Amino acid sequence: MDNRVLQPVDDTTIRHRIAQQLTKHIVAGNFQPGQRLTELELASSLKVSRGPLREAIRELAETGLLVSVPYKGLYVRSVTRRDLEELYSLRTTLERFAFERCWSRRSADSLANLAQRNADLVRVIDAGNDGLQAIALELQLHAWCYELSDHRLLQRSWESMRPNLNLYFSLHQRAHGRCGPLRESHDRYVELAHGDSLDDMLEHLTEHMRQGLATTLTTLGSNLSS
Repeated sequence: MDNRVLQPVDDTTIRHRIAQQLTKHIVAGNFQPGQRLTELELASSLKVSRGPLREAIRELAETGLLVSVPYKGLYVRSVTRRDLEELYSLRTTLERFAFERCWSRRSADSLANLAQRNADLVRVIDAGNDGLQAIALELQLHAWCYELSDHRLLQRSWESMRPNLNLYFSLHQRAHGRCGPLRESHDRYVELAHGDSLDDMLEHLTEHMRQGLATTLTTLGSNLSS
């Protein structure tokens, strides 16, 4: 065998795959908010060694999906009213800034790409059988302005928010009993992004986020932790 053709699998690659698996289970609701997890059970279920597992756990703790409490253990992140309010207020601020940055960078190709992202999301919503894919595509739709902003710190801030948005979208989805957002929920967003008025776009963003927060708080209600 020619060993030169083999590609080594390092701990970073394994850690990333473990983190992806854990994130998928949390978002899918297989692990409930507040549920206690143990390294031993996770390592056994995933059939991985404890080293890369610990690194993956540390990564998810940094993004906020897992909480490690000294002398008590590891828990899935619980969701509080304050968590939602802080997430939506930060997201509103960042997304407004992203549109301010990307507005002059729009082109026919980039706007066609945004329209395609919305079409992909609508197609999955219409199929009505893949909630996780709908969440991924909704996040991909909103990622458009950050990608176009050409602002690396802003893009990293967006990436750090995505796991928590993923979790909150999934909780909202399960509370409504549907796979994804309403079919027409992003029509106005996409229309204004194609338009000539940045002020109208920013105003819509603020109202869109405000309504989203109000709906989420009402829908989750007693499911929120104190």
